[in-house]
Amino acid sequence: MKTQESMENYLETIYVLDQKTGFVRSVDVATELGFSKPSVSNAMKKLKAEGYVQIEDKGKIVLTEKGRALAENTYEKHCVISHWLMHIGVSRETALEDACRMEHILSEESFECMKRHHKKWHELSHEPENEIER
Repeated sequence: MKTQESMENYLETIYVLDQKTGFVRSVDVATELGFSKPSVSNAMKKLKAEGYVQIEDKGKIVLTEKGRALAENTYEKHCVISHWLMHIGVSRETALEDACRMEHILSEESFECMKRHHKKWHELSHEPENEIER
């Protein structure tokens, strides 16, 4: 893969699509990300070679344990950062776009602090911690 960010985006997209539909193919990833089918196919080959995904019958893409862990971590960052930005007044559209960029560069220390603050805010406000739809 070219970059860690690219790999994380692919894995997170597979994770989110799987949560929604239960069956993810390269064409679904291409449609979701707006990429060409050959680009996604090439990326899936690399992700498979690196042990992040398996390709099953009928082209179903399945995250390995390693792939799922990275995807869930990236998605958690996306959700927390998006919520956090919206709670401080950033518009939903901008918060979602910014979270997509920030989730890849934010240090674990900063993320853990944001997550603690986010959890504490929800406990005090009695609002549910809903996941953000992408």
